Amino acid sequence: MPTNTLTDARVRGIKPADKPQKLFDGGGLYLYVSPTGAKVWRLAYRLAGKPQTAVLGPYPLLGLADARAKRDEIKRGLLDGQAPQKRAKRTITLAEACEAYLAGRNDLSESYLSNARRGLEMHVLPALGSVPVADLTREQLMGELKRMDAAGLYTYVRRVRMWSSQVLDWCVEGGHCAANVAATIKADKAFGRAPVEHFAALAPHEVPAFVERLEMEGSLQSVLACKLMALTWTRTNELRMMRWDEVRDDTWTIPAGKMKRRLEHVVPLSVQALGIIEVLRQRSRGSEYVFPGEHTPKRPMSENAVLYLLHRMGYKGRMTGHGWRSVASTWANDAGYNPDAIERQLAHVPEDEVRAAYNRAAYLPIRRQMLQAWADWLAFKG
Repeated sequence: MPTNTLTDARVRGIKPADKPQKLFDGGGLYLYVSPTGAKVWRLAYRLAGKPQTAVLGPYPLLGLADARAKRDEIKRGLLDGQAPQKRAKRTITLAEACEAYLAGRNDLSESYLSNARRGLEMHVLPALGSVPVADLTREQLMGELKRMDAAGLYTYVRRVRMWSSQVLDWCVEGGHCAANVAATIKADKAFGRAPVEHFAALAPHEVPAFVERLEMEGSLQSVLACKLMALTWTRTNELRMMRWDEVRDDTWTIPAGKMKRRLEHVVPLSVQALGIIEVLRQRSRGSEYVFPGEHTPKRPMSENAVLYLLHRMGYKGRMTGHGWRSVASTWANDAGYNPDAIERQLAHVPEDEVRAAYNRAAYLPIRRQMLQAWADWLAFKG
């Protein structure tokens, strides 16, 4: 049987599936990939005629070359009648586990991985990063999460608990700890909830005065972001994460990984939207983001940039960036546009997959016409 059949690219690129996968390298060595994303090197061999399995270590902490070296070492020992020693497994720290787990999740978007890494680094790892995952207790993790809850981070604490649980699932699969303590924390019972607030939005008859006031702010990036959000009916996070490689001709295609419902969303661009994008292209500073951060082009702009603009304009409590979706929906329904086309433009996709696919194909021309008419009605200058 041939050996060394795997490549670094193959190992790095394999994504988790619904069932466990095995990538064989020959000589009994294979990479076990669990549905949770854990990647562990294992070696199948025989001892006294009976099949045995040795766990060599997790990927990427143990690379392909190192795994092969361990395989060859064990195989040489077997030739001399020496069975692999049952060594006490070194337990990795929580910080090491977080880095190894996130580095191996090639199936997730860059923005998701960045958010997860930042959340763990800010709220969990400062206090618990050096703790071996085998020794981590529910009380330790709960203590850090409760700090977030006490600070009113009700939504974010749930995300950090989820990311912690994903890492610890990976640790369980890799044999680094016996249980996932994060999975025992029930968010609905452990953490508070923020009061439900609807996004403030203007009535259509208030829009002309708002547009006139907005034009007084010039061509600041936050102003252009506010305008483009209005012209595309997108959510704040979808807009701030907008990348240049997603824009082609007169269409912006948002990848499924960035959408709330995890389905690709096609946004027609009006003449006015294309004009704003061209201005932004000339200011891009080489960033991959259409709206780069103020201090570094490697990150997108702040999620509160548009909100701060509206507060400065005197519209605090009356209008939000997200509120454009409500204004646009009201305008389009009053104008008599097809309700399904309106819902599709808002990325409110039917649960029926067949109907959802039909809407995506059938309503694009209608949505393009609707967004151009909406842009003409808004009458943004420049």
